[in-house]
Amino acid sequence: MTTYAALLRGINVGGHRKIPMAELRDLMKALGWTDVRTYLQSGNAVFTTPGPDCGPGGGDGGREEPPRARLERAIAGHFGFEVPCLVRTHEELRATADACPYPAAELDPAKLLVLFLDGTPDPAHFASVDPGTYAPDTFAHIGDAVYCYFPDGMGRSKLADALGAVRPQLTATGRNWRTVTKLIELTA
Repeated sequence: MTTYAALLRGINVGGHRKIPMAELRDLMKALGWTDVRTYLQSGNAVFTTPGPDCGPGGGDGGREEPPRARLERAIAGHFGFEVPCLVRTHEELRATADACPYPAAELDPAKLLVLFLDGTPDPAHFASVDPGTYAPDTFAHIGDAVYCYFPDGMGRSKLADALGAVRPQLTATGRNWRTVTKLIELTA
C-alpha cells in the first residue's frame, strides 16, 4: 500500500474549472483508491493505492497506469476539462520540506511557497529570473521544487509570474508552507 498526495493545478480559482471536493473524492474512490481525503478547496487530495510506490507520476514497471495519469484521465472524462496533477508520496513531500533553504519554522507559513514541478529541470533553468528585480521576494530552485519567500505577501508580487514565464514551461503548482506540512501529516 502506498499513500500519495495529489496536487491539482488551477482548479476552483475565480469560479473557473470548478471541481467540488466531494465529487473528486467519489471519482478517486471509483478508481479503486482508498482512504481518500481532500484538504481545502484548492485541489489537494490524499489517497492510498494497493500497488507499489510509483513516485511522482512514475510507473511500476508498466504493469499499471501510474496514479497521476489515471487521475488526469478520470478528471478529464468526468468534468470535461484537463487538469494537470502532480503526485507525491509522503517520503517525497518530506524530502521537499527537508530541502527548504529557508528557516521555515521562523517564517509565516502563508508567505513561504513551494512550487512543485513535474520534473527536475536543469539547475540553470531559472537563471533568467533576476532575484534582485523582485526583492524583497526571493526564490531558490532545488531539484523538482522552487521555494519562494514573499515577506510582504504574494498579493502584489510579480515573482511567481516571472517564474511561470520561463521557457520551456514546466507543469508546476504552488502550495504554501501550511499546506505542505498538512499534506506531510495526512500522508504519514
